[in-house]
This record gives sequence, C-alpha cells and structure tokens, in this order.
Amino acid sequence: MNMTTIVFLIVAILIVVPMIFKVMREYQRAVVFTFGRFTSVKGPGLIIIIPLVQQIERVDLRTIVMDVPSQDVISRDNVSVKVNAVVYYRVMDPERAIIQVEHFNDATSQLAQTTLRSVLGQHELDEMLAEREKLNRDIQEILDKQTDAWGIKVANVEIKHVDIDESMIRAIARQAEAERERRAKVIHAEGELQASEKLLQAADVLARNSQAMQLRYLQTLTEIAGEKNSTIIFPVPMDLIKHLLNKFPGE
Repeated sequence: MNMTTIVFLIVAILIVVPMIFKVMREYQRAVVFTFGRFTSVKGPGLIIIIPLVQQIERVDLRTIVMDVPSQDVISRDNVSVKVNAVVYYRVMDPERAIIQVEHFNDATSQLAQTTLRSVLGQHELDEMLAEREKLNRDIQEILDKQTDAWGIKVANVEIKHVDIDESMIRAIARQAEAERERRAKVIHAEGELQASEKLLQAADVLARNSQAMQLRYLQTLTEIAGEKNSTIIFPVPMDLIKHLLNKFPGE
C-alpha cells in the first residue's frame, strides 16, 4: 500500500466518520428521516446515521426566551398603544415540531404577535395597566392551546411595556386628578352626613331632658367666658332660673 492510498483512506475516514457518528448533547434530540420518511428520534449521546440514506434535524429542548416585537394595539376604548412582551416556551415533541410546522420558532413568534394584538384589543386601557397578570394568563393559555399541535409548550407570557402617547398620558393624569377630587368630595359629604346625624341625635337627647339642656347651656357659657372678650351678652333661658324664682317668690 503506497503513500497515496494511505492518504486517501485517511481523508475518506475523516469525511465519512463525522457523517456516520453524531453526538447529541443532553438538551438536544435528532429527528431521523430515512429516504425522506420519519424514522425515529434519537439522543442524547452518540448516535449512528447511515450516510446518504438518513438525514437528521437537530432540535433544542431547552426553554426558549423569545421577545415579541412592539405591537400597535387599539384598545376597546379606542386608545392607541404600543405593547411588547416576552414568551417562554420549549419543544416537548421534537417529531411534531419538525413535521407539523415549518420553522417552529418563526411560527411561534408570528402567532404570539397576532395573539397579543387580538387579546389586548378586547380590553380597555385601564385593564391593560391594572390587570396585567390576568392578560398574561389569557395570552399564555391561547398560545399554549394553538401550539400544542406543534409539540410546543408555552410556559409563560409576560407583557413588558405598555407605551402610551404623551397626550394620552396627560389626559390620564387629568382623569386621575378628577377622580381624587371626586373621592375627596364624597368623603367630605359623608363626613357632613355623619356629623348631621350625630347632631340630630344630640338634639333629640337634649330635647327629652331639660337638665341636660341646662348643663349644655352652662358649658357653652364657660367656653365663651374663657375667651378674651371684654363684654359678653348672653340670653338666659327662663327654664334655667325657673326653679330659683319658684323658691323665692317674694323676693
């Protein structure tokens, strides 16, 4: 065997061996096709492939973090906002992920964008801002249901930002200020109502008991006398001194 033959064999081995032996990492699987037909899913570890007869498609089973580009959304109350989100998903069935859809990553991204616009468009702006957790769950459930046929599990969806136009921000601020003023007026009115009810109860008690009325009268005199007034003119009810007049009729 001459040197040329040896070199040829070495080159052939170097070319053929990588085509026969494939190494799949722990998080990878190989979807094997034999003459174009699905045969099996292999891996992880060392697998053997028949060159020119079998082909493989590598599939990553790790959780994929996908940014959903900012989407223009018209809310139910006709407010234009820009919303972006992040989707966490992973391949659960490599066979379906390769056979049932072309480029499952791109398909999932497009589906996430349309679902984001569809779901948020059914809600008002206040709901987008205040009920983000509920919207996240709704979008996740819809995506997970639709991607199940592709062998993909959507684990979580998080709305990252809801960007509002500057003029709308000012309008929301005015609305919030008006709401605070309304609440303050309601609280003040409720306080006035409670105070009037208490005064009415006090008046009923004083009306039923003349002595209580006299004590209240004297307490008022004491409070006024404590002020720095030079002269105090205060009417004295006859009921207050009636018992004195009856006691000394001749004087």
